[in-house]
Amino acid sequence: MKIESPAVLQPLPQVPHDSARPGAAIPTQMQVPAFFDGAPRIAMQDALAETLGAAKGGIIEYTYLDAVKLAGHSCPTVAGAYLMTRAALARLYPGETPRRGELRVELRDAQEAGVVGVVANVAALITGAAGPGGFKGLAGRHVRRGLLAFGVPMRGEMRFTRLDTGTSVEVSFRMDALPRTPTLTALMQAALAPNAAAVARSAFAQAWQERVRAILLDHADDPALVSVEA
Repeated sequence: MKIESPAVLQPLPQVPHDSARPGAAIPTQMQVPAFFDGAPRIAMQDALAETLGAAKGGIIEYTYLDAVKLAGHSCPTVAGAYLMTRAALARLYPGETPRRGELRVELRDAQEAGVVGVVANVAALITGAAGPGGFKGLAGRHVRRGLLAFGVPMRGEMRFTRLDTGTSVEVSFRMDALPRTPTLTALMQAALAPNAAAVARSAFAQAWQERVRAILLDHADDPALVSVEA
C-alpha cells in the first residue's frame, strides 16, 4: 500500500499577528513536521472493511498523522495514546495482524476527566471500539458499539481485551519519564500572550513538537514511558 508522505513543515513566516483575519490568504496544502512520517505505523485487519470492499483483505494502516487529524493537534497525550494502543496490540497479537473491531477497550478514569476522552478517541480510531453510538453491526456481526467503557477499576490506564480469546493487557503512559524541556513553560506563556509575535508562536510550536518527536521516535519502545501488564 502506497502512503503519500506529508509535506515537511517549514519555519513559520514572521508576519503580523493579525494576518489570519478574515480575507487573509490561507495555505490549502497540509504541512506537518517531517518526523510524523517516521513514527511507528499500526496495521490492522478489519473484517467489516473487507466485507464492504473498503480495503483489500481488510488491511488498514494507521499512522500518527491519522491520530493528529482525529484530535486536531499533535501533543504528548495524543502520542502517548497512540503508543499505548500500539504496545497493547503487539502484546495481544504476537506475530499476527491485530483484528480491528474485535477488541474491548476500557479506561480507568471517567470520560470527562482530564484528557481521558482524547486518549479514548485515539484508541477507538485504531481498534474500532465504540460506545453506545457505535456501529450496530450487519446480520449480528461486526458490532462495534458497547466495546468502549470508562470508569473501570484497574491498575493501568487502559485495558485492551481480545473478544475471541478473552486475553487482556493493561497499559499506562508515564510522561514524567521523559524530562520536560526547561524553557517549554516560558515559551508557551509567550506564545499564548495576547498579540504574541509570530516568532514567539513559532519557537513554542517547534519546542512542543520536538517533545512529541522524542516520544514517538526516541522512546516508542521505552518501557519506562509506556508500560504493559498482562
